Order: sequence, then C-alpha cells, then structure tokens
Amino acid sequence: MKALMPALAAATALVAPSLAFARPVTFEATLKNYGGNGAYVALYVTDAAGKYRGTLWMAGGKAKYYRHLSDWQRMSGGAATEIDGITGASIGSGKTLKITADIADAMIDAGYQVRVDTAVEDGMDNPSEIVVPLSTGSAGNPSPGKGYIKSFLASF
Repeated sequence: MKALMPALAAATALVAPSLAFARPVTFEATLKNYGGNGAYVALYVTDAAGKYRGTLWMAGGKAKYYRHLSDWQRMSGGAATEIDGITGASIGSGKTLKITADIADAMIDAGYQVRVDTAVEDGMDNPSEIVVPLSTGSAGNPSPGKGYIKSFLASF
C-alpha cells in the first residue's frame, strides 16, 4: 500500500497534541462513477474552532490544480511544505482512496473534524465536500459526499 508510509509520516504532526498516545485511523473515500478525469483530493483536519491543523493526504500530482481544492488552499495557505511526502496520483472514477494515519487520542472526541475537498479537471470543484467529526461515534459510519465522493468512512 503505497499511500500508507507517507500518510503515516505526515500524520506525525497530528500526533503532537498527545505524544504519549495515538491510534491508527483508516480513512476510505470511494468515488462515484462520474466518468471523467481523475479527481484531486485533499484530506485534512481542523480543530473545534474550524482552524486548519494539518493535511493527511493529497491525491493529484500537479500543483497548479491545488487551487481548485479551495477550502484546503484557503486554510492551509497551499504551501508545498503542507504536502511534502504525502501526495499521490489522482483518484480515478469509481476508485477508492484508502490511507491510515496515527492520530493523537487527544484529538478524538474533542471537536476535531476531517474534511475532504475534491476537484476534477474540466469538472466541478467541491470545497469541504465531506466534513465529519473525528469521533468514535462517527467511526464506521459511511458518509455520502455532495460531489464526486460516493462514501467516506473513518475506522478506528
């Protein structure tokens, strides 16, 4: 699983709130069969106040298209340092993106949210297509997207 190691490395920053205790969380986004180009996907975390805390994964290799992930771009500043080592190919129509990251226990059930932005060349941009609480109550419950994502699931 190519996505696993970079995602784990990137998630190290998200472990900082509680260095002593963290748990692996698997995120799975299944795309609809929309029939277009591969989707660019940004998976990131915000705190209880809605402030950006870090990027878990960026799917799509051409930086010129990152501006179409507008909520992620606005919150993170779109800096390359936010995604160094945590990027992969865009995700094709009907395919599934699955990553695992170590998330600090202090962030779970504490108001943090996982957000997903999507965009497709010659298609729609979907800022904050998915916004789900980083909580044990939402774990294992798939959420539908409002654009290219058919379902999004977090598993602890």
